[in-house]
Amino acid sequence: MDSFTDQAGILGGPPPEDASYGVLARASLQEIRTRTLKHGDTFGVFDHNGDIHADPTGAEGLFHRDTRYLSRLTLAINGSRPLLLSSTLRDDNATLTCDLTNPDLFDEQGDLRLEHDLIHIRRSRFLWKAACYERIAVRNFLDRTVTVVLDIVFEADFADLFEVRGTTRKWRGKSHDPVVGQDSVLLGYTGLDRIERSTYLQFSPRPAVISGGRARFVLTLEPKETRSVLLTVECLEGSHRTAKHESFFSAIREARRSLRKASSRAAAIITSNEIFNESLARSISDLYMLMTDTPEGPYPYAGVPWFSTVFGRDALITAFETLWIDPDIARGVLFHLAANQATEMDAAADAEPGKILHEVRYGEMAELGEVPFRRYYGSIDSTPLFVMLAGAYLDRTGDMEAIGALWPHIEAGLAWIEHYGDRDGDGYLEYGRRSEQGLANQGWKDSHDSIFHSDGTLAKGPIALCEVQAYVYGAFMAASAMAERLGHADAAARFARRAESLRHAFARDFFDPELGSYVLALDGDKRPCRVLSSNAGHALWTGIAERAHARSVAAALMGRASFSGWGVRTIAAGQSRYNPMSYHNGSVWPHDNALIAAGLARYGLKGETVRILEGLFAAASYIDLRRLPELFCGFSRLASHGPTFYPVACIPQAWAAAAPLYTLQACLGLRFDVEAGRILFDSPMLPDFLNTVHLKRLRLNGATADISLHRSGQAVVVEVERRRGAIGVVTTT
Repeated sequence: MDSFTDQAGILGGPPPEDASYGVLARASLQEIRTRTLKHGDTFGVFDHNGDIHADPTGAEGLFHRDTRYLSRLTLAINGSRPLLLSSTLRDDNATLTCDLTNPDLFDEQGDLRLEHDLIHIRRSRFLWKAACYERIAVRNFLDRTVTVVLDIVFEADFADLFEVRGTTRKWRGKSHDPVVGQDSVLLGYTGLDRIERSTYLQFSPRPAVISGGRARFVLTLEPKETRSVLLTVECLEGSHRTAKHESFFSAIREARRSLRKASSRAAAIITSNEIFNESLARSISDLYMLMTDTPEGPYPYAGVPWFSTVFGRDALITAFETLWIDPDIARGVLFHLAANQATEMDAAADAEPGKILHEVRYGEMAELGEVPFRRYYGSIDSTPLFVMLAGAYLDRTGDMEAIGALWPHIEAGLAWIEHYGDRDGDGYLEYGRRSEQGLANQGWKDSHDSIFHSDGTLAKGPIALCEVQAYVYGAFMAASAMAERLGHADAAARFARRAESLRHAFARDFFDPELGSYVLALDGDKRPCRVLSSNAGHALWTGIAERAHARSVAAALMGRASFSGWGVRTIAAGQSRYNPMSYHNGSVWPHDNALIAAGLARYGLKGETVRILEGLFAAASYIDLRRLPELFCGFSRLASHGPTFYPVACIPQAWAAAAPLYTLQACLGLRFDVEAGRILFDSPMLPDFLNTVHLKRLRLNGATADISLHRSGQAVVVEVERRRGAIGVVTTT
């Protein structure tokens, strides 16, 4: 993620006072304990009451295309904040429901007018097509008629997401006077980018009093009577509504139907452990909530609140993690990134022909160039991961038509790796930003201090990262296999030779016998960064590691310095910049661990693979909604204690949500043989907390199978419960 702290140059518009693009930790998201909804390019972050009361850098709000369209939305009953009874997200994340009640209410003389817990308020909220819908149902449980006053207070600061994250601006655009109707309010802002953004609020029934920041409803309720107030908040670019939005009830039907249709593509997983089932169900729900429909297909946005947009690396890894349950995600990611592949040089965007996208932003600051991420290509790993994913997608689906359509983009990506990506012609893929605006570090650990030498000094570029060379190896191996299938024999042979040459060089230059692992990187002078890091585990994932080295790397990663009990730390304890509370220098990232687990399984190290799944599951069992965050702190696991949270971690985060799915696949040794029409289980192993795993609707070549795996002594027995079409199931040991 773009967490660096270098100063930005400016392409247009006034310069910000502080161009730190990182997320400033002024408040902990764990302390606030927010609730999140998302649909398409719109997401909302609310407190447990369903309110928004964001300070200028608070994470709460209703956001659309990187702009906050509501910065305040609060509900009061007779002038007081309601008491929280419960706050729940539907299992599929479609709606947020907040159950509230009245506190003790007093009159102006201080006499008790209404005792607590007599009025029930249920707020039901969801997002659909750039709008937030809410129904506030108020029920009287008194045995007499009562009149209550509801006040809805609202405000829109139209802050750019980077402002919310902590970047300050010297100048902003112009806010317009509210346009107040009988049952509606239009709040508007014209940015320095000359784009008008508007928030349109509509109420039903008509409020008793309405102004540019408040709507008041006076409800007289008979005993046991329920009255409802409906609110729709539309996020508009411009001040005119192009179409009237649907009613609350028709919109909620459409929203749920759409989410159900998308998630029904995924294979279902049911196990003998109910808590694990809850965690997996939440993972699936989070993934499909974060999914956004693009013209090329479904695309998982990276995470809420800071990264709810297209990221190349994040989506590619998420697609790898979910390929076994829903290959349509990988297809959508591949075609969307192909459609946005760089075709020309642009130093400010770190773009070069053939390079795959890193990040897209739509807000005012991106439009003005105050941040460089409008369409930004500054990741060193997206391009080899793109080629790798194309090969994996073909292995999973046999979809030669798709690969044929993608082949020019694959060739362009490989050409970029060999020409632009290899800065000095030594055969390694290196990065160095083309502009002072760009990211200083361009691997997945992109904090400004994440790549360093054993004495703590920061590495100078161009930098060749350990895991990136592994991805390049995987890319050339995948390209060789795809070229062979397409009938390009000469290209297939050349790609295979390129991969083999890299494998030998990597073993020579990156493996450090004293570390017992691969070095973190080679700096611009080809000096190794002799740091024990989780990056080395990615070399196992792609298969570049020699078998003897793989066992040594596994031992290093699973030792006490690296394995916290919850997962493998990004940097091992004892290394010079180790800090378990840092973003990249000692924390635990679920997606990182999932890739390591898949790598361990690749080399037959199933016991270690199972330990990672057990650690991630144990962490999730302590977290609200059983939901894994983007990362958590790397402190050692203590008996009867949960993990230590990172204060501004995104939650949900797509590649974290998918991590348990991929790690479970690695434990099961689950693979697909498309040509033979077989599902393979290679030496499956179950962790102690699972006795059975049932896989429903596992797809291959248009056929499906329901399969159960259960423990039998020390072995795992695989049984086919049901087949639909021609599909085989094979177990190997």
